[in-house]
Amino acid sequence: MEEKADDLPLMSNTSHILVKHYALDLDVSFDSQTITGSIVLFLQPNHLEETATGKACPPQPGGTCEDRRHETYVSNLSICSSQNKIKDYTLFAVGERDGSDKCDHHGNSKQTSGITSSENCCDRENHGSEDFALVLDCCDLSVLKVEEVDVTAVPGAEKCMSYVQPSHVYEQQLALSHQIPPELVSLPTSRWKEQLSYYMRCSQAPGCGELSFFTDTWSLKISKSGVKVPAAFPSAVRIRYKTTANGRSVKWAKDQSGRPCVYTFGSPINNRALFPCQEPPVAMSTWHASVRVAKNFIVLMSGENVTAPNHCGQGLYSWFYYVTMPMPASTFTIAIGSWTEVKDDSCTSVEKQHLSNLMPLGSDDKRFSGQACTHLEYPCRYSNPEAHVQTCIPHRVFAPDVLLNKCKESLSPLLPQCLEAAYSVLGTHPFSRLDILIVPSDFSSLGMASPHIIYLSQSVLSGRNELCVTRVCHEIAHAWFGLAIGARDWTEEWISEGFATHLEDVFLAKVQKLSQDEAREQQDFKAFLRWHRLSDELRNSQEDLQILRPQGDSTGEVSDSGASIVRHGLNADKTFMQVHYLKGYFLLRFLANTIGHDSYFSFLRTFVNRFHGQLILSQDFLHMLLENVAEQDIRGLSVEVIYKVWLDTPGMPKPLLEESQTWEGNQLTQQVKEEVLKWTQFNQRSRRSTRRKRQRSEEFDEKLVPDQLVLLLDLLLEENTLCAKTLRCLKKTYSLQEHDAEVRHRWCELVIKHKYTAAYKDVETFLLQDQAMGVYLYGELMVNEDARQQELAHKCFAAVRDQMDVSCVKVVGEMLF
Repeated sequence: MEEKADDLPLMSNTSHILVKHYALDLDVSFDSQTITGSIVLFLQPNHLEETATGKACPPQPGGTCEDRRHETYVSNLSICSSQNKIKDYTLFAVGERDGSDKCDHHGNSKQTSGITSSENCCDRENHGSEDFALVLDCCDLSVLKVEEVDVTAVPGAEKCMSYVQPSHVYEQQLALSHQIPPELVSLPTSRWKEQLSYYMRCSQAPGCGELSFFTDTWSLKISKSGVKVPAAFPSAVRIRYKTTANGRSVKWAKDQSGRPCVYTFGSPINNRALFPCQEPPVAMSTWHASVRVAKNFIVLMSGENVTAPNHCGQGLYSWFYYVTMPMPASTFTIAIGSWTEVKDDSCTSVEKQHLSNLMPLGSDDKRFSGQACTHLEYPCRYSNPEAHVQTCIPHRVFAPDVLLNKCKESLSPLLPQCLEAAYSVLGTHPFSRLDILIVPSDFSSLGMASPHIIYLSQSVLSGRNELCVTRVCHEIAHAWFGLAIGARDWTEEWISEGFATHLEDVFLAKVQKLSQDEAREQQDFKAFLRWHRLSDELRNSQEDLQILRPQGDSTGEVSDSGASIVRHGLNADKTFMQVHYLKGYFLLRFLANTIGHDSYFSFLRTFVNRFHGQLILSQDFLHMLLENVAEQDIRGLSVEVIYKVWLDTPGMPKPLLEESQTWEGNQLTQQVKEEVLKWTQFNQRSRRSTRRKRQRSEEFDEKLVPDQLVLLLDLLLEENTLCAKTLRCLKKTYSLQEHDAEVRHRWCELVIKHKYTAAYKDVETFLLQDQAMGVYLYGELMVNEDARQQELAHKCFAAVRDQMDVSCVKVVGEMLF
């Protein structure tokens, strides 16, 4: 397919060489708003298999997981220097938890103009030579130096190697080059601590020669003179760099208490403006990171370990995290701020959480299939018997001080229930622990899930708990779909978001302990709501953005080097669209209804057991589903039919048009429609009444749940005229300003449409405090061509523009100017 201007390029030559492990050593400065340090890439040639046609293809994942406990924590790690000095790291196992006090205490008393290359070692003249070049995804970074790492200087490797080969063979390998012996990279999972220790020591080894490098808009290219093939390229490379103030992967902000913070936020370019990396999802790697920051800051990160900071002198503390499960670099997440842990007296301790929430595992329990894992070898929780009976993983909540009480009241009590609900549906939790962080108000989404950490917007804390619990369920679902199982082609976003949206309803019903009939009624009502939302989005978006598989039959294909594109990845409008959420959700709902819910969720557990730790395409899920379902239950479905009807075509799928007609009779829907009729009649009488005279009072139902209020306001938005009296009464009857952000957003739409000036303050408050949802209200304020509304839009945008991420700024700017 022809590349377009809004496509995101993935430049890394992953078909030639792969990063197996990243070692980050970073210093964070809030004064300069930069992150400075180094990253060591441990590389391995990608040995491609030749097919009968001569076309290279990557090897299929294989290997098995051993039945063993692996969630042991690395402790006593003193990584407080970025100098080339190898430290004697001591690793010891303390079990799956560390009950010491220190682990529960955090000491809390072209936007590429910044890209540079080194004058000394960047060989621009020879860049076009025949030397092999390592290509990394990179932008908005100042690369200072690139060097080969002398791994032969690392002591203790001989002891490691003695387990896998005779010492004289090891000595011969060291004499030949500075390469990492491949046996060390491929140690079995039972020796993962030795492998991590080796990576850590190698990352501190001295350099043994600078490498030529060259940067362009989207990539960093590194070469070594005389090296012609990937197999001869250095196996460990250190890159010294610093981020730029406006780098698109990193957000410098202030939290709700006015304290400085910084976090990565999953922008369309992912982490390439945080560190040079291989962004294509097929580049699965592990990592460890040491981050130095001032004493009063807490560092949260995608990491398996619960960590405590080590004092480094000069008021700095070092935080250390690691990951042993290979994942795409895009899943790496870091957040640094003056957060406070929300203490819940009933269940705060990681130790207490670990000892509780265990259930006996029966021999007929399908959550534990007993089958061998088929992913790349790593210490997998699915091979850990204890993990199979852990209904609720250890979890913590962090927030700025001003939101601690809200979190303690609404969020903390929900987490165990949501985690247990997810376990009851899908089985083993893929990750051993979870942190929840309430991010600043400029965060451009309601939530974002990464390994071991979830970001939540402050908007989910408003009103009752419905939005909060729904969003928490959605993000927890991503642990299985999006993280443990990822899309092999990023254009297939529906694999992550469609599953999470569908599963959030199922988890929610478990949390609320609904009967089967109650759950069905609630889920049908939510389907009706989402049908309204999808219909509106399809009417107001480009057709090519409505396709869930925009690459068509080319999905998953890459160039000979491994480079590819993410279709529409740089389209700012797409960032705020929900088509891939909604059409994906409706497809999965359709499949579940077609084959039966019991059969569908039984299959889903089987699918998770089979594909965890791997990347998939749509066809992997669909082929396995249709192969595991009785022929009489699939009603003529085929992968090709599903592609044509649901994934490869814009607009509303025909089966959804047919099903939507059945939702009109839903009891929850009927209650809303009765209320809408009352309000339209009330409005008609109010408009006819020109004098103050007593009107017949309406018996409005004040007990509508938030989702019903959302639909009520949606339907009232279809009315041409609502008078001020109706709007005033509407707000008072349901106490709309006390509800969650979904309800208040619809209220703001009504205020803007009908120019209800008495409530303009509500709109202003929403735009300032609920930035994750307020983007399109700016468009509503501008479309009426009302001077006062346009003034309000410009005023709010000016107040928050400097805190908004670039996608929001671009979209809102196009609306206003």
